[in-house]
Amino acid sequence: MQMKLKITVAAAIAAVASLASAQDMVVKIGHVAPMSGAQSHYGKDNTNGARMAIEDLNTQNITIGGKKVKFELQAEDDAADPKQGTAVAQKLCDSKVAGVVGHLNSGTTIPASKVYHDCGIPMVTGAATNPNLTKPGYKTTFRIIANDLSLGSGLAVYAADVLKVKSVAMIDDRTAYGQGVAEVFKKVALSKGIKVVDDQFTTDKATDFMAILTAIKAKKPDAVFFGGMDPQAGPMLRQMESLGMGAVKYFGGDGICTAELAKLADGAKILENVVCAEGGASLAKMPGGEAWKKRYDAKYPGQFQVYSPYTYDATFLLVDAMKRANSTDPKVYVTKLAESNFKGVTNTIAFESTGEMKNPAITLSTYKGGKKTSLN
Repeated sequence: MQMKLKITVAAAIAAVASLASAQDMVVKIGHVAPMSGAQSHYGKDNTNGARMAIEDLNTQNITIGGKKVKFELQAEDDAADPKQGTAVAQKLCDSKVAGVVGHLNSGTTIPASKVYHDCGIPMVTGAATNPNLTKPGYKTTFRIIANDLSLGSGLAVYAADVLKVKSVAMIDDRTAYGQGVAEVFKKVALSKGIKVVDDQFTTDKATDFMAILTAIKAKKPDAVFFGGMDPQAGPMLRQMESLGMGAVKYFGGDGICTAELAKLADGAKILENVVCAEGGASLAKMPGGEAWKKRYDAKYPGQFQVYSPYTYDATFLLVDAMKRANSTDPKVYVTKLAESNFKGVTNTIAFESTGEMKNPAITLSTYKGGKKTSLN
């Protein structure tokens, strides 16, 4: 009889727990980045940041609209491909996610932003930097990182004023990001009196740049600017060195400003000539950067690249707006998202009416002894 009673009590407790769990409101947040292909190291890092945020949020016993909320991450792969980007965006709309963190690339984020706008889901990117992203004026599009106008101009000013560069050759990968950041650098460089001696382009799939670099070498530039990502920048640096261009300075935006670049350059000494720019402060200067990075490294050793602190903040930012609106309905909380004043790991996040971040910082870095090192 006592055994039966114990079983009955245990069953009752389990039933109550199950009922309580069933009453939790599950809220899905989408995340998109390239999880396959040459840029998958960025994608994994971004996903890690968003996943870490979801796990942290779920320890806070958050209640919205009178219901305890359990957050779930729906992570999708856009393979850095614009068509796949819009297909995945539609999938997240159909899944009725409450908000989206992503995408990584401007070329996928810009077309996807229209899909999210059309289905009324807020999207926050902490990685895509092309200024055209916010030009349509969608009230669902937000960026928490400096755009290419800041990155390209900051690099050009540093090239002219600090390094006294007199001539530069331009290369871009023909993506929205690569072309965008290269155009800004070129415009500001010309205004600072730097001569542009060559304009070349490649693709975001290429690995052989010998023909382009041989043509550039003949023009004898002080520097090369590359608008693109690190899977191309690494081999390009090795090939520049093999062609005897080891004294040439090498500039690029946040797409090349990764820990992975040192591995991809594979010991090329020219790596020390790289100057790259990222939107945002260095980890050491972020309000919660170093403490957050220790937790990240313990959870995901050796996977940190660039943007995971931003995907972490973007996830928290969406939930902060839901809490202030007391609703997880995208159409309700999006107005609170626009009014954010959120103290994150990366910065205090507030927006202009365009969805661009107010007063975004930029960080210039170089590589010393194979390690990325901040210059400011």
